[in-house]
Amino acid sequence: MTITAAQIQSASQALRSVLRFDYPADSVLSRYFRDLRELGARDRAFVAEAVYGVLRRLRTLERLCGEDVSTRKLVLAWLARVEGLTLRQLGDGLHGRDTDFFTQVKGREIGELSFAESADLPDWLAERLLASRSEAEVLALAQSLNRPAPLDLRANSLKLDRDALVEKLRADGIACAPGRYSPLAVRLEGKPALQKHPQFLDGSFEVQDEGSQLLGFLLQPKRGEMVVDFCAGAGGKTLLLGALMRNSGRLYAFDVSDKRLSKLKPRMARSGLSNIHPVVIASENDPRVKRLAGKIDRVLVDAPCSGLGTLRRNPDLKWRQSPEALAELTVKQAAILASAARLVKPGGRLVYATCSILPEENEAIVAAFLEANPGFVALSAEEVLGKQGIEIACGEQLRLTPADHDTDGFFAAVLERQG
Repeated sequence: MTITAAQIQSASQALRSVLRFDYPADSVLSRYFRDLRELGARDRAFVAEAVYGVLRRLRTLERLCGEDVSTRKLVLAWLARVEGLTLRQLGDGLHGRDTDFFTQVKGREIGELSFAESADLPDWLAERLLASRSEAEVLALAQSLNRPAPLDLRANSLKLDRDALVEKLRADGIACAPGRYSPLAVRLEGKPALQKHPQFLDGSFEVQDEGSQLLGFLLQPKRGEMVVDFCAGAGGKTLLLGALMRNSGRLYAFDVSDKRLSKLKPRMARSGLSNIHPVVIASENDPRVKRLAGKIDRVLVDAPCSGLGTLRRNPDLKWRQSPEALAELTVKQAAILASAARLVKPGGRLVYATCSILPEENEAIVAAFLEANPGFVALSAEEVLGKQGIEIACGEQLRLTPADHDTDGFFAAVLERQG
């Protein structure tokens, strides 16, 4: 790999915008690329890789750069110490002071790091994680979150099964293998462009992390049932639920964002599903929600959360989140769960899930809910999945991490309303 001066310059410019942390890194990069259409595919790939690479290891790289930190130095330090490149591999990318800095940072002793610095986490987040895990566990978790995520697909079981999808992809030269847990998951080697692939265009698969797929199997919707995806977003899990229902019954996709829900409609058209009914709600207490009280067989609450389980894909989140924002989120999570629970009919099932790794967004929310709602009891997530042939040792509540399961970080609790 030979890196050019122009690529280093572009990466440092993009990083400067991202490090303001005004907006998510992916949206900042998208705008940067729109404004610089002359950048080729290889240049864009390098810029994105460099920006995300620096975000993952920001504290370590800042220490290596010393007091005079710049985005250019951060990119060079990432190339030298994380990617392990040599001066020769940088081609014409370095001159003068850049060459001197690269040579110095290549051999620089980093000195003694705090625990949070060694984990490349903000201090407050390291403290929260250490409250429920050992230092060794937190370090292993942080290191796993600092690696890029693999690309997972979900076979649309209405159109073809997982094995058939694997065969078709391999026939097109796409290296892949069945997922470890979800019976619908396919894991790719590398990240090929799939937007124009025939099986994507005809709805035979969707891109979806394998951990996310397991939430659908925890809810386990049946043919002909009334089901609600309470925080549907762009509808990835909604599409899975609709397929598990075999396109029968009635599946409501609720969300407060019309913009997010609008992304579901073209995906529905590709999938062949006709049992999904997207509904924009004003809040968890919308009258349209109240009208369904006690009538729904199964409710999925994939609650708005810190997203810290997705740091492999969104490393900027650990720098953009704060204890204050987290406190607001936990209040919202509790309110949404309480409202969604009112929909569940006797004997019905409620699944509370987040893509967070923090107990205050997960176990604490569920414990408080169960204490306030004695009509609900917890089911064993391990048993629910086991009865569907999905073997995963998780006990009563599902806790997935990239360190242990090579999925995004997820939490889920399965609750049942007593008849």
